[in-house]
Amino acid sequence: MKQLLIIFFLIITSNISFACQCPLTTLNEKEIAKYEIIFKGSVKSIKLNKTKSEAIFTVSELYKGVIAQDFKLFFDDEDPCKLQLRVGEEWIIYTNYYQVDNAKLDYCSRSRYYIKNINEDFFTETTGISYDEELRYLQTNLGLHKLLKENPNKTENRNIIPNTNQLIITLLFSIIGVIGFYVIVNKLFKKYK
Repeated sequence: MKQLLIIFFLIITSNISFACQCPLTTLNEKEIAKYEIIFKGSVKSIKLNKTKSEAIFTVSELYKGVIAQDFKLFFDDEDPCKLQLRVGEEWIIYTNYYQVDNAKLDYCSRSRYYIKNINEDFFTETTGISYDEELRYLQTNLGLHKLLKENPNKTENRNIIPNTNQLIITLLFSIIGVIGFYVIVNKLFKKYK
């Protein structure tokens, strides 16, 4: 019985210890094709809300995708395998669209932050390429893309209820349009009788 408990304990702890491991990837065209958005930016703000947390990034260089300078990334703050974001940190982000104007951060993406001391940069050890080398690769192979001036499709602008004057004007033009359509259709039918 004691041996069963030890084996059970080892199995459970081994699953927990390997839960945050991702497959190693090399930076190449095949790897880049997995992502719709690739940019370099710094964390402007973080809003923690359990599984629906969000970080706003100020994008300084866009390599792939169509995004505005301030870009929202969602992440799960309760996930034990989350990337640790801190305001002011510089990151290279690899992600895919979640909605039209935002994305979801994935732990197993190639996303990485800038570490000043090269000897402490564990990303270099795991990926085989330094932060600066990765930036040069992206700049050379993907080039720099223009950022959107302002995102015209903001979700907060989609369901604005018109004020009273706008509502009255809309209703009047709708009524005039229906009456005009009725008059035109009646004239056409009288012609062909």
